[in-house]
Amino acid sequence: MFAAYAAKIDRDQPLNGLQTGERPDPVVGREGWTVVDVKAASLNHHDLWSLRGVGLGEESLPMILGCDAAGTDADGNEVVVHSVIGQTGHGVGPDERRSILTERYQGTFAERVAVPAWNVLPKPSELSFEEAACLPTAWLTAYRMLFTNAGVRPGDSVLVQGAGGGVATAAIVLGAAAGLRVFATSRDAAKRERAVELGAEGVYEPGERLPRRVDAVIETVGAATWSHSVKSLRPGGTLVVSGATSGPNPQAAELNRIFFLELKIVGSTMGSKEELAELLSFCAAKGVRPVIDSVLPLDRAREGFEKMAGGDLFGKVVLTV
Repeated sequence: MFAAYAAKIDRDQPLNGLQTGERPDPVVGREGWTVVDVKAASLNHHDLWSLRGVGLGEESLPMILGCDAAGTDADGNEVVVHSVIGQTGHGVGPDERRSILTERYQGTFAERVAVPAWNVLPKPSELSFEEAACLPTAWLTAYRMLFTNAGVRPGDSVLVQGAGGGVATAAIVLGAAAGLRVFATSRDAAKRERAVELGAEGVYEPGERLPRRVDAVIETVGAATWSHSVKSLRPGGTLVVSGATSGPNPQAAELNRIFFLELKIVGSTMGSKEELAELLSFCAAKGVRPVIDSVLPLDRAREGFEKMAGGDLFGKVVLTV
């Protein structure tokens, strides 16, 4: 079958390790596993990190990349794949540590992917395969950040750093649909305009003072925006962090402000199968649709990776099979 995969690890030039071509079909050798025919899969920064060797060792190569997918199961049902495997006892041993597709098991940038049957959810008919394929990683991450870890409610205010990325755009759309007052930042004027179109109440350049302090901050940028995120919170507010695309080590940790104002710093990674089911239902019921930057056939995967690596996108890049 045709696939896009990591053939080698290159920490400095990750795209040097990306290859496309034929790979063996998945073999279901474990009880409780199934094969999904992939119709669409979306890119995540996790795929670039994999090519750098983060969570993926040389001994596991070649590794088909891709965490997210929507497709059809063996009975022809339209399904969405939850990409977190392990710590469930469903299709794996109860002591197997949690992993994401492409870390231990082959990923979704292929014609077919094997996963535990427990990890397969029904796709709402209201969503296309391309739309559904955007949800299991970036959009699920944003959903968990907002409603589980930040605990915001309708009427609360939230700052989303770095409008344009997959998680950030998801947080803007989901927050606006849920009745939050959403503020967003971006270095790019066009992306700030798009953020308003998606429902942001106000948009600002990174570091710019907000008209009011917010109840929560959605932080995926890291070092470049950390200080601004902390300073933008009201006393007792919550900063939820799920990534650090600009680096993990900010110049100032702002510890004095954190303890004096009793701010909460919460780490967030992906989400549960139950949260993904909630997200799918929310999108179907409210007419919420993922923001898609571009759709490319699988054999043009490198173009998608280049676009994501360069930051020249707004929303998700989707690969179709």
